[in-house]
Amino acid sequence: MAMNKADFSRTELLIGEKGLQALSKTCIAVIGLGGVGSYSAEALARSGIGKLILVDFDIVEPSNVNRQILALQSTIGKYKADLMQQRILDINPQAEIVVHREVLNKDNQEQLLAEADYCVDAIDSLNSKIDLLEFLVRNKKRFISVMGAGNRLDPNLIHISTLDKSHNCPLARRVRKLLKQREIEINFPCVYSSELPIKPNQKSNNPSIEHPNISQKIVYNNSQRIPIGSISYIPAIMGMMASSWVIKSILKDSTDN
Repeated sequence: MAMNKADFSRTELLIGEKGLQALSKTCIAVIGLGGVGSYSAEALARSGIGKLILVDFDIVEPSNVNRQILALQSTIGKYKADLMQQRILDINPQAEIVVHREVLNKDNQEQLLAEADYCVDAIDSLNSKIDLLEFLVRNKKRFISVMGAGNRLDPNLIHISTLDKSHNCPLARRVRKLLKQREIEINFPCVYSSELPIKPNQKSNNPSIEHPNISQKIVYNNSQRIPIGSISYIPAIMGMMASSWVIKSILKDSTDN
């Protein structure tokens, strides 16, 4: 039985045949498939990107259901990278998907990202994020990085700018500081929120069940375990905005050439 071909005719009406061809010939790596990265990969797939490299070691957990497109009752316990691959192929059977169910680190990042024309950094682990950004900058890769999506409610305060111009984002502040210590330029594109983070209500009678307004997502920072509050739409919007930057960059390159 022949596979159905994805219909991108509505996209072609907007960007033209040349633009659609440019997207189909581009390889994008999405590193991290949580609330941000899953929506970013979804947007890229529905735009007709021809090849996607998906990097994520994690499985779906119950606390992911409030914000991650892959998180359903039926997918709890399954690998996010595998689920994203299945979902993309259900959108576009002609897409080429490379899956890496592993932690991206200094030892493997050059190999795993070698074919990527663009990268979307959707990592929320600080040390891994810094290592990745250092690699991308030093190797002059084209990429966009997404900063903190937690503890925020206002989508009107999400921006695409450069990291050096970001403000009111604790994660961006730490990233800037650590990259400067490594003598890495910080004028690369990023998605960030200028909304002052909301302090989460950390009251809970059960240490394994957070307050209903608190995500179970844990950010490790100097051995501290910090619960981060989250809402459905903020990570999704930030991931979509990262994909918009990638898509517009590809289209601009195709026009310039």
